[in-house]
Amino acid sequence: MNKRVAIIAPLGAHGSAHHFYLFGQLHGLKKHKVDVRIYTNSKTKDPEIDGVNFYQFFGDLFSSRFRFIKGIKYLIGIMKSVFHARFSGVKLFHFHIFYVNILVVFSFLLIRLLFGKIVVTIHDVNSFEKDRDAYSFIRWTYKLVDIILTHNNFSREEIINIAPSLKDRIQIIPHGNYTPFINILKDKKRSRDYLDLPSDKTILLFFGMIKKVKGLEILLQSFKRVIDKNPDTVLLIAGKPWKSDFAIYQQIIDQENLAQNIILHTKFIQHSDVQHYYCASDLVVLPYKKIYQSGVLMMALSYLRPVLVSDLPPLQNIVIDNETGFLFKSEDTYDLAEKLNFILSDKESLDRVRINGARLVNEKYGWDEIGRLTKNAYETL
Repeated sequence: MNKRVAIIAPLGAHGSAHHFYLFGQLHGLKKHKVDVRIYTNSKTKDPEIDGVNFYQFFGDLFSSRFRFIKGIKYLIGIMKSVFHARFSGVKLFHFHIFYVNILVVFSFLLIRLLFGKIVVTIHDVNSFEKDRDAYSFIRWTYKLVDIILTHNNFSREEIINIAPSLKDRIQIIPHGNYTPFINILKDKKRSRDYLDLPSDKTILLFFGMIKKVKGLEILLQSFKRVIDKNPDTVLLIAGKPWKSDFAIYQQIIDQENLAQNIILHTKFIQHSDVQHYYCASDLVVLPYKKIYQSGVLMMALSYLRPVLVSDLPPLQNIVIDNETGFLFKSEDTYDLAEKLNFILSDKESLDRVRINGARLVNEKYGWDEIGRLTKNAYETL
C-alpha cells in the first residue's frame, strides 16, 4: 500500500483518554507499513512513534468557553491540516466522529473539493440519535464519506436502521486495548493511600464521565442490599458529571442512607491519577443502560481489573459471564445486587476472571490486528 493517510483528530487528549486510542491506531498502522500522520491540538503530546509525522495545527482549540471562538479555531485548524496534508501527497483522510455538526460538514466538503477520500470511525452512534428533522442532514453528511468504521455489529445495525443507504460503506473494526500506553500498578495499599481511600474495605469502582445512559442510579438503588450483607464494601464514584449536576444521584444516596459507604470523586480525573483508581479497586462496575462500545471496559481489562457489566450486546461481545467478567440484567437493580453479593461471597472468582479478562483483551484486541484490519479497509478504496 503506497497511500499516505492523514488522521484528523481535533479532540486528541481533551477531556478523555481518546488520544490513547489514536496512538494505538498509529502504532498498528505503522506496524503494517502505512505512511501515516496525525493532526491534532496543542494539548495532545507527541507520542514520538518512529515514522509518524505529528502536527498540532488545531492549537489551543478548547481553551475558550465561547463556541464561536472554538468554531473559528477549528476552521483555521482544519484548513491548515487539510491543505498541509493534501500538498504533502495525502489523499486519504481518517476522522474520528462523536457527533455531526456544520464544522464536520465543512471538513468533508473541503476534502472533496481537493479530490480526497474520507474514512470515518464512528465511536458513538448517539450522534445519529437526533430528531427526525436532523436525520436527513446526518444522512447527507455521511454520503460524503467513502468508508464508515464502527466497533461492533450492534453499532453497525443501529446505523443501518437510521440510514439504510450507508449499509455497504460500513466495516467493523473492534476497539483496541490500552496496554501499550498505561502503567499497571500492583501496590494496592500505596494507591489507596495516594487517593486517601480506606485500606481495609472492598472497593467497587464506577469510573468515567457520569451520563444518564451509564446507569449510576441503577447501581446506587441496588447498593443498599449489597452493604446489608457486605458492610465493609464501599463504592468509589470517580468522574465528572456531564451536562447535568449530581443532584439526582445525591438524592438516592441520601434517601437510602448510603453516605458512609460512598466515596465521591466527582471531578475530571487527571491522566496521571487514573492508574491509581484502577489499582485501588477490587471490582469495576459498569451498570450501563445503553452503550455502543466502552473505552472504560477496555481500560479496566487493560489495567487487569475484574469487571461486572450489564448484559448489553456490545458488552457481551467481550464479557463472558464468570469467565472474562461478570454480567447482570441491564436496569435490573435486584439482579445487580444479587450478582454483587454473589461475587463478594466468592472473592477467589475475582482473581480468575481478572486473569482471563486481561488475557482476552491483550490477545484479541491488540493494535497489530486492528492496524491490519484498518489497512485492509483503506485498501478497499
